[in-house]
Amino acid sequence: MENNYIKQAEEALLHTYNRYQIVLEKGEGAYLYDIEGKKYLDFAAGIAVCSLGYGHPKYKEALKTQIDSLMHTSNLFYSKPVAKAAHMLKEAAQMDRVFFTNSGTEAIEGALKAARKYAYTKGSGKYEFIAMNHSFHGRSMGAVAVTGNEHYRTPFEPLIGGVKFAEFNDLDSVKALVTDKTCAIILEPVQGEGGIYPAEESFLKGVRELCDENDILLIFDEIQCGMGRCGSMFAWQGYGVQPDIMAMAKAIGNGVPVGAFAMTEKVAASSLAPGDHGTTYGGNPFVCAAVAEVLQIFEEENIVEHVQQVGAYLENRLEELAKENAFVSERRGKGLMQGLVLKKPVGEVIVKAMQHGLIVISAGGNVLRLVPPLIITEAQVDEMIDKLKKALAE
Repeated sequence: MENNYIKQAEEALLHTYNRYQIVLEKGEGAYLYDIEGKKYLDFAAGIAVCSLGYGHPKYKEALKTQIDSLMHTSNLFYSKPVAKAAHMLKEAAQMDRVFFTNSGTEAIEGALKAARKYAYTKGSGKYEFIAMNHSFHGRSMGAVAVTGNEHYRTPFEPLIGGVKFAEFNDLDSVKALVTDKTCAIILEPVQGEGGIYPAEESFLKGVRELCDENDILLIFDEIQCGMGRCGSMFAWQGYGVQPDIMAMAKAIGNGVPVGAFAMTEKVAASSLAPGDHGTTYGGNPFVCAAVAEVLQIFEEENIVEHVQQVGAYLENRLEELAKENAFVSERRGKGLMQGLVLKKPVGEVIVKAMQHGLIVISAGGNVLRLVPPLIITEAQVDEMIDKLKKALAE
């Protein structure tokens, strides 16, 4: 039966993904099940999306209720869910204004547009962006243009111009690229796709000072590292370095396709105005009901505090594994966003792990990426370590 579904999908879908030969059917907590009934411990969470795992009763009920009420109106009207979600999200993000999108990529597009419009409104003549090598910001033309990996950019050039790339965690390399045309610096506080590289606090603080001194906007991409994953609601809060614009998505909807970008009042007052930006589906009642319920559950169940506790436990277990296993050379990451640098092909380990009932994914280079649901327990961390050891040994 599984092969039939795979064959049907392969005959109909555009071939842009190398999918694993598994047909997933349902999820419960931190576990997924395929159509043959095999159980998998999920340490990928839909690529850091399913923050509350699968089947959370309050989340499901909120979505069912909203479906029965109203799913879509367009942004020509207000709705109760969008008002509630926008207020809750800006409070959690400690920003002033929010724009809802359909995805993280669209959030990046909006952030870039906001930065350029800010410079245009100020009459500064600025338009250049400084991004980081090994970064990843999405697949659209604008997002690819600021992604620091030639592999993603080259086939689609020419992209939007005026983008330069500095070295992550190297403040001097950023300073060397600043000119009187620089309108914004964009980076991930913890690089995800590029290989799970956390920023150094001194680097983020130095970039913030550089921006303040030169009237440059600072954009943080918190699409993967945000929403509790690194032990604070958003990663920048753990560093104490606030951006002017922030992009987010993935975990804010727990599986519903929704993203957002937020900004300070200073930026909002001089950037995007009526007619400058829009979206048909972004922020509709259904997705906003999901965002509001996720934020409510985060507060009620102390998810961030839970991540701090279990994240520390995960780090310790991974450090032990790195010391004991000849195939692991390094652990890096923050909270429940962790990477293991392997000395054997990561793709082989991922397939072996699935055979043992564990789902993990890769990041840049030869890095095994671990981004489980944020509800994961210490006992499930132990279960993951046991399965991973078996996969590494084969």
